[in-house]
Amino acid sequence: MSQEPIRDIDFGVDGMMCGACVARVEKKLKKVDGVQNASVNLATERAKVSLDTRVNDVSALFDSVASAGYEARTETIKFKVDGMTCGSCVARVEKKLSKLEGVLEATINLTTERARVAYVPGLVDQARLFESVDKAGYTAVALDDENANADDESPSEADRLKKALILAAAFTIPLFAIAMLHSVPSIANAMDRLLPARVWTVIELVLTLPVQFYAGWRFYRLGWGEMKHLAAGMNSLVMLGSNAAFFYSLVALVVPQVFPSGTAHTYFDAAGMIVTLILLGRYLEAVAKGRTSQAVQGLMQLQSKTARVKRNGEWTEVELDQVTKGDIVSVRPGERVPVDGTVRSGESYIDESMISGEPVPVAKQADDEVVGGTVNQNGTLELEATSVGGDTVLSHIIRMVEEAQAEKPAIQAVADKIAGVFVPIVMAVSAATFVGWLILGPSPALALAFIAAVSVLLIACPCAMGLATPTAIMVGTGKGASMGVLFRRGTALEQLAGIDTVVLDKTGTLTEGAPALTELETANGFERAEVLAKVAAVEATSEHPVATAIVKAARSEEIGLSEASQFQAHTGYGVEALVDEHRVQIGAERYMESLGIDTSSLAERADALARAAKTPLFAAIDGQLAALIAVADPARGEAKRMVKALHEMDLSVAMLTGDNEATARAIAEELGIDTVVAGVLPDGKSDEIKRLQGENQSVAFVGDGINDAPALTQADVGIAVGSGTDIAIESGDVVLMRADLSGVVNAIALSRRTMRTIRMNFGWAYGYNVLLIPLAAGALYPFTGWLLNPMIAAGAMSISSIFVLTNSLRLKRFEAALAPSRELQPNASQAEPASNEAPYNEAA
Repeated sequence: MSQEPIRDIDFGVDGMMCGACVARVEKKLKKVDGVQNASVNLATERAKVSLDTRVNDVSALFDSVASAGYEARTETIKFKVDGMTCGSCVARVEKKLSKLEGVLEATINLTTERARVAYVPGLVDQARLFESVDKAGYTAVALDDENANADDESPSEADRLKKALILAAAFTIPLFAIAMLHSVPSIANAMDRLLPARVWTVIELVLTLPVQFYAGWRFYRLGWGEMKHLAAGMNSLVMLGSNAAFFYSLVALVVPQVFPSGTAHTYFDAAGMIVTLILLGRYLEAVAKGRTSQAVQGLMQLQSKTARVKRNGEWTEVELDQVTKGDIVSVRPGERVPVDGTVRSGESYIDESMISGEPVPVAKQADDEVVGGTVNQNGTLELEATSVGGDTVLSHIIRMVEEAQAEKPAIQAVADKIAGVFVPIVMAVSAATFVGWLILGPSPALALAFIAAVSVLLIACPCAMGLATPTAIMVGTGKGASMGVLFRRGTALEQLAGIDTVVLDKTGTLTEGAPALTELETANGFERAEVLAKVAAVEATSEHPVATAIVKAARSEEIGLSEASQFQAHTGYGVEALVDEHRVQIGAERYMESLGIDTSSLAERADALARAAKTPLFAAIDGQLAALIAVADPARGEAKRMVKALHEMDLSVAMLTGDNEATARAIAEELGIDTVVAGVLPDGKSDEIKRLQGENQSVAFVGDGINDAPALTQADVGIAVGSGTDIAIESGDVVLMRADLSGVVNAIALSRRTMRTIRMNFGWAYGYNVLLIPLAAGALYPFTGWLLNPMIAAGAMSISSIFVLTNSLRLKRFEAALAPSRELQPNASQAEPASNEAPYNEAA
């Protein structure tokens, strides 16, 4: 049976405070017809729903969220509508817009000629909205950000909580002072002489009213919504706890005779402190939540607002969204590069640290690629735009980080199930506590029962359970992005932390991927620079990879090359030419033998180089042996350090390569790799990964992300090694932004630290509730005579969530387990043995 096509719908959800809220929303969404899957993230406050494409009306999704007691949050766009003259025009445009799939609400203001449309991203976009307005006979005009937001200055959640907290604190501080002073007998007597005790209680009531019903109104609104839909959550607990304290006190003040003797106590101070402390906790929580998303916000701030583009032969400043592919863009010193592009003229150094984590500025000249969001340092560059808008590397990174942060690891799914039944259980425990104290408690039983029951309601904290995973995932993935390690999936963090084997591809991953000159040993009577200059002059006429490596080495040492003449290639042997009237001959040992040149003085060294998987060549000048040259695909400078670091993390390291066994073994021994699988074709790498997994190994595969896609997919975690400007975004679960293997070690270390943080969060969240709920119920009273004050319970509940958030934020201080290599190209003396796949003596 074929699977029905599905589409993903993403929208925000307001009002969620804990894991119970998440579980409730997910449960409601999954009951909607056509929904294949639903995932809700507490930290980002977003829901992702997979919906059958045959379902056209998505309003049922938002109705289900509302039925759970929460509010679906969607995107809002504002634009100008020209041509309207009356109310019927407004009605017509609103009707047209409202009929579009994905539009939830459309309102038009005739006076301002502004339209405001709430919609679901992915189902409808600005172009379709504008097209609908045009079909209605009017003209839609886009507004710039400044004008669009001019009338939308709604404060953030943290700002609203701060305002409510300040108001609550202004009344709670004197309320608490009165209550505390009254608890001191000598001061209480003096206060009662000033005013009767009942008047002081009335003052407490007056001070409590604005705290309870104005600053704390959010708890009524959200809590009543939860209760009305039989979906009790954190707000319900706060509402019940604070109301119990307030209305118990109000009845005790107004009609004390209804209470048994000695139980008509007032707790107005507790009611006020409960609301204020919870608001304080929520405010600090909102601030901390904002800090968890700073990584994505920081990436977004790297995006330029404008660009300087050449139009009709003149430089013009334009909005970034007006830059198109192929435009010539000018970037002056100190400016951010606005788009991805290729340098057409100019030279400069580019600071790419914000994209790749590379601390050293990178030199750029004609034909080099640059990435949008990086900073031009000291020269003016002219670029040809190659990627703009959502296609840039920076946009890909932002999208990748956001998607990773939105994913829910398996460990969180269990927590959500527990949180889903947590609040009803707490309410039942509170009720049982009240009844138990009322029946079995000492006098005054009613007062003690009330205190214990309210304390149970207030001390319970499902919020910490819901925040334990997503906050750590957000901070962990954000920290990774700042280090040049991108997690495409949030679940990759969990899986990478559990791997026990790291398998690495050789060519292009462990090695540089191109031949390089590794040795040049001269015979007696010859100088190194002189020999290299003459040999490179001959090789400059060839395009063979070995020849290219020799020429590149000469140029890197700033050795001038003369013109070679009378060039001849001897197939299977070598080449010769005339350089500065000297006959230069280069080739394998058999070529030297055919020329009658004795190589015995360097033969032993040549054999050693061959065993080390290098290509040995001899050079003769004017019929005399001049030097032994070795060329190889060198190992990356950081490869050996990486393997050592992986071993220190108790991981086994294996290498897959298409090379022959001898070549592979030479590299493995040099780098300290445990297992070698040689002679593997590209399409056979995934089979080898599968074989290792069949041996109960959890495998991470590290490859270049281009030719290794099957192996990256088969592995438990695929790590694609990118190069900053050419990232295989879709290849691996983890993408390293630059070609430095230290990122492998850092990715594993970060994932382990993140999972350790998550486990610590869960340990606190569950341990807190398991230990303190019995304490609040009065478990210690028979032994100590001590009963928890509801005010302390409210404070403890707030501290619980703050602990989880601050513990997650500690991940921001994570430091690289292995420092990145400062040299992406190792020099000849540092180079390690590599490939002998294309011997020079087989070239024409």
